[in-house]
Amino acid sequence: MAARGPLPVDPIAEAKRQWLAHGWDEAAPGMSVVTSIIRAQQLLLARIDAALKPFRLSFARYEMLRLLGFTREGRMPMASAIARLQVHPTSVTNTVDRLVRDGLIEREPHPADGRAAMLVLTASGRELVDRATDALNSDVFAAPGLSEQDTADLVRIIARFRKSSGDFTEPRPLPDPL
Repeated sequence: MAARGPLPVDPIAEAKRQWLAHGWDEAAPGMSVVTSIIRAQQLLLARIDAALKPFRLSFARYEMLRLLGFTREGRMPMASAIARLQVHPTSVTNTVDRLVRDGLIEREPHPADGRAAMLVLTASGRELVDRATDALNSDVFAAPGLSEQDTADLVRIIARFRKSSGDFTEPRPLPDPL
């Protein structure tokens, strides 16, 4: 796909104008927010893909490696990875298969459940995910394209939306130590 410059008009603003012109006044703001979020996701994913390309990682493969890298021993049950990544089990299985094939993680039998598998980060997987994280931090996360205040506001707004959509609940307070 050939690179192109900015469009001369905001297509989402034009779509909203059309929604209003067609009498869909109640739906126009919602259409604008949904399509704006989807477009922002596309823009951010393009930046992520560019940062991860030198490492031959997709974002899904990176997330799995980073998740394992965050654990104390670089290992976790596959079922836990599926729950934390919030994607379909088949997608996780395909991602794991590729990472195993590339020698970045290993599958081991679960110590207590013979039907389950443990995912284990290899030394080369840890080295790769650490380098990829450095690239994402410098090329994407450190400067997401918003001011610090806009970033904080947007995270709060989206968190409220996610929570009201049933994506997560507030953690229960932990008891005071004895």
